[in-house]
Formats: sequence, structure tokens, C-alpha cells
Amino acid sequence: MKTRHADVLGTRRPLFFSACMALTLFAGHVRASGDETAPPKPNCPKGQVWDSKTQKCVMQTSQATSDEDRTDYAYRLAKAERYEEALSLLDTLKNPDTAQALNYRGYATRKLGRTDEGIGYYLKSVALDPNYAQVREYLGEAYVIKGRLDLAQEQLVKIKSLCSTTCEEYEDLAGAIAAAPQT
Repeated sequence: MKTRHADVLGTRRPLFFSACMALTLFAGHVRASGDETAPPKPNCPKGQVWDSKTQKCVMQTSQATSDEDRTDYAYRLAKAERYEEALSLLDTLKNPDTAQALNYRGYATRKLGRTDEGIGYYLKSVALDPNYAQVREYLGEAYVIKGRLDLAQEQLVKIKSLCSTTCEEYEDLAGAIAAAPQT
């Protein structure tokens, strides 16, 4: 009986170890990719922000709404092409110097055609969180716009080290580089 029990444990250990390793790798992938999915469309009228505590729209001047809610909602606005509103909301943050806030400010600014200004915000975001894959994607896309494919490629290499070639950030930047005119 003892031998049989040892055989069962012996065959299950490698499987258990493999499962633990896979979960560890997946958890690292989620962090490196910023755990960012496409945000839901903004559902509040102009001048208001979604408050996760009350589960309703409140005036963006309300001091009760957290910076995290403001930052998240600014991203939703920017992804819905409401760039000026996103920037106005980011202007209300108590602490505007977070990696996410600077990234979203860079995104909205770049989308308004102010690419150099956007790059400045992205670089500040990278300085705060060098492992934030989404900001590296957006910075790389800005470099593509500027015709600096060499710098975009550097961001792609860093993204690959953070979340492999299968994360959305890598795929999107690789696509932007591939679609760019080669000089």
C-alpha cells in the first residue's frame, strides 16, 4: 500500500507543480499588461463622473469622488473620443502625477494631435512605473506617428519582456509598426 501511495503522489507532484507555475506566470502577465481591458462607454452627462461608491453619476467637481474613479472615467472618456472632457476631468485630480493619470493625459493629448506633448506625459508615466505595458504601447504608437520606428521598436521589445508577444499591448504596437511607412 505504501508503495502505491508514493506512486500516486509521485505522478501528481509534477502536475501540481506545473499548475502552480502556470498560475504564477499568468498572474505576472496580468500585472505586466496593466490588467487593462477596453473600458465601458462613459454613461454620465458632460461635467459628471461615475462614482463607484454611490454607483451613480456625480458632478466632477464633487470632492467625494476618488482620484481612482476620476482617472478611470477619464480613460473611458478618452477611449470614446471625448478627449477634451477627459483632460478636463484629469485636471480635477488631487494627485495628477500617477502613472495611469499621466498615461491617460498623454493618450488624450496625442489623440488631439499634440504628439510631442503626449510623449512628454508618457515618459513621465514610464519613469513612475517602468513595467506599465499600456503606457509603453501608447509611447511606441506616438513614436510611430513621429516616424521614429527605432524608438517604437525599443518599446515593443520592453513590452515583450513584460507580457510576451500575445498580450494586447504587444499586438497593437507590433501592428502599428508593421503598418507604418518604412523609411
